[in-house]
Amino acid sequence: MKDALITAAMEARVRAHAPYSKFYVGAAMRDENGSIHSGCNIENAAYPQGWCAEPSAISHLIMAGGKSITEIVVIGNGTDLCTPCGGCRQKIREFAAGDIKIHCCTEDGDLIRTFTLNELLPFSFGPENLK
Repeated sequence: MKDALITAAMEARVRAHAPYSKFYVGAAMRDENGSIHSGCNIENAAYPQGWCAEPSAISHLIMAGGKSITEIVVIGNGTDLCTPCGGCRQKIREFAAGDIKIHCCTEDGDLIRTFTLNELLPFSFGPENLK
């Protein structure tokens, strides 16, 4: 049986709206209370107006009362590595410490590789920089 976080990302991925790229992404995040929040990518005919799976999941986390991300799973197409894009890495940074784990899985839910946020976004700018 798959981990609940992986299962949530897989279920989100199949709901993605990606009629243009055909690149379906699902993300799931665990918050500080252990609750899981998921999201998918949603494309728009005016490309810059779409959004990625990770901010979709962050939105659900915030709307459910979560304050921080403690772990993430990201799933793209097939067996290729799919990490959060640069913009998503910064959005994740707003709600996560640098040592959180970001698990990248195949569309079947098999782990490809785990990164920390610090590995994906070294020397990041975060909320503490504005204090």
